[in-house]
Amino acid sequence: MSKIPPKISVLDAPSNLGLRMPEPGVIPGCYKLAGAIRDNRLLDRLGAHDAGVVVPPRYNTYGWQLGDGIFHKHELPVYTTKLADRLTALFDDGDFVVLLGGDCSILFGPALALKRRGRYGLAYFDGSSDLRHVGIEEYVGATAGEGLAIVTGRGDDEITDLEGLEPYVRDSDIVVLGVRDNDFYLDELARLEIPVHTSPAIQAEGGTAVAAKVLERFEGLDGFWVHLDADVLDPSVMPAADAPDPGGLDYPELVEVLRPLFASERCVGVNFTIYDPDLDPDGLIGRRLTDTLVDALSVRS
Repeated sequence: MSKIPPKISVLDAPSNLGLRMPEPGVIPGCYKLAGAIRDNRLLDRLGAHDAGVVVPPRYNTYGWQLGDGIFHKHELPVYTTKLADRLTALFDDGDFVVLLGGDCSILFGPALALKRRGRYGLAYFDGSSDLRHVGIEEYVGATAGEGLAIVTGRGDDEITDLEGLEPYVRDSDIVVLGVRDNDFYLDELARLEIPVHTSPAIQAEGGTAVAAKVLERFEGLDGFWVHLDADVLDPSVMPAADAPDPGGLDYPELVEVLRPLFASERCVGVNFTIYDPDLDPDGLIGRRLTDTLVDALSVRS
């Protein structure tokens, strides 16, 4: 008999807590991502279960100054734990989770939830490596730009060591994908022996071959999670991102590398972040993104 695949559960995490204001008085629009993707019938098209929403605290960066540490340093640990608790219940049911952001700081929720369970890998799809932390940089602030540093235990203990579980992911259990050739932290990633497949390298080698290497890296682990930031895509096809950089992937290239990962029984879920519907007034980009997610996730349906 063929094995029945786990059901797909879609959970919303519409948090902006990891972002700075794009300009004074303007709240980043990435918290609208989940609603925009749902409006394109993601759940119906995947046959997914609606797992609801984990409501974040109020966004407020007024009064923050250099040296104050991360934005929302009191709110983020509370929200991360709340999100991890909801995810833990879904993982306990054996669900494959699609977590809709929000910004990249929502990754801390699944990272914490999975560390509670065992040792899990992380496929980190992002236009930048997000390894900024004090020791390399003069200051920290927006945790959306510090995601990889935080989940590997590089940062303020208030967020990196929740429940005494630092690091949530070991350096040896990470693969970074889609960063640009000029990423500021490539040398540091090499020193840490974290494999990197830049966008040009993926395009040259092919997504299927790269995915095979990622799966090999995760052999022997309890499973793995996929972090997917919209700015891994090139601005020519994805201009509605928080910080688009040239030199990224096209939609078919991204699908080619994602599908083998999602097809693996050891993949437990994915978070999707940083698409900003405020920068997509006619909704065309949101529809294309939803089509791409459905295409990549169809191997789980």
